Amino acid sequence: MRILILSWEYPPLIEGGLARHVRKLAENLVALGVDVHVLTRGDESAADEQVINGVEVHRVREPGRPRDLGEFVTWIEHMNTDMLSAGVALGERFDFDLVHGHDWLVASACDHLAKHLVSPLVMTIHATEYGRHQGWVNKHPQSHIHGVEKWIVNRADAVIACSAYMREHIADIYAVDESDVEVIPNGIDPDDLQPVGDLDEMRASFAAPDERLVLLVGRLVYEKGFQVALEALPGLIERVGKLRYIIAGSGTHEAELKAQAEQLGLMEHGTFVGWIGDDVLHSLYRIADLTVVPSIYEPFGLVALEAMASGCPCLVADTGGLREVVPNEDVGLRFRSRDPQSLAQMAERVLTDADLRDRLVTEASDHVLTFDWMDVARQTKALYERVVPAVSPRRLAR
Repeated sequence: MRILILSWEYPPLIEGGLARHVRKLAENLVALGVDVHVLTRGDESAADEQVINGVEVHRVREPGRPRDLGEFVTWIEHMNTDMLSAGVALGERFDFDLVHGHDWLVASACDHLAKHLVSPLVMTIHATEYGRHQGWVNKHPQSHIHGVEKWIVNRADAVIACSAYMREHIADIYAVDESDVEVIPNGIDPDDLQPVGDLDEMRASFAAPDERLVLLVGRLVYEKGFQVALEALPGLIERVGKLRYIIAGSGTHEAELKAQAEQLGLMEHGTFVGWIGDDVLHSLYRIADLTVVPSIYEPFGLVALEAMASGCPCLVADTGGLREVVPNEDVGLRFRSRDPQSLAQMAERVLTDADLRDRLVTEASDHVLTFDWMDVARQTKALYERVVPAVSPRRLAR
């Protein structure tokens, strides 16, 4: 079987978790004997075509993306036009059995290519505009993005969601049957989470030996809930005493969050480190006493999984896919979503109870192994085999 995967990002170009997801899925599909081609975008530093760990990667050259959302939508339309042209050219060189797209960002190119190649279309929906904006999708460009998502979900031959929560969410807002949405969770490879440098030295740069260190990681956008965590920190500091925090990430909400921290008197208690590479992030998990994931909207919860795989106790909001990543108090704790007081109370439990921390770390180390990338690839391949006709017109013509 030969498949064509479309993604707007793929390593070394990484905007977020989607690039990592597509890479691990593609590489594990190759290990299962699938011929995988990835069509993505690139810049001058990356080759137009190269084979990486068995995956044939094809890149279209795109200028740096604009930060304004309205301009971004126009830029995405241009990117899809370029991907479509490149995909048609690839179709003249290779016979593809299936097209697999990831999110609305490549929806238009996926639709046209699947029709041109006479191939089934599978779409993975990693998140929705409706969820990101808490239902406020009545104005452009949110309305446009929501419309594209609804169209491509109903047009696809199969839809993949990363959690049972997302399956229900997609079915509800896009008017499809839940049975038409396949749940295949994200995976994790603990061997990828390797720290770098001297961890003791890094820890000392952020906190004194007698201070607790709380880590928050992710895009600094409203739906990630960092504002809830900041509101909880003054009360937590009052209860726990010596405490430092790290906020790692960047995004449109960054200036507002820094202003909130300043207003709450928190700037002297922690650090906004901005965007960091994976190597530094993996080290931060190792030196923190607690990772908090305060999301308001969270389709899955990869940060929580990475923290647990790195031996860091985890506290997550009781919402969305986080309930499935942290299903019980054996592996992590949950607090009431959007509730700073609940967050502070649960964080205090972890930070003041060494036996609880040790138990969470021990149990979580086994729990994360259930999110195995090879299992993800097997489930995805099985879906491909159900969707691809046993005898298609293209195969008969070969």
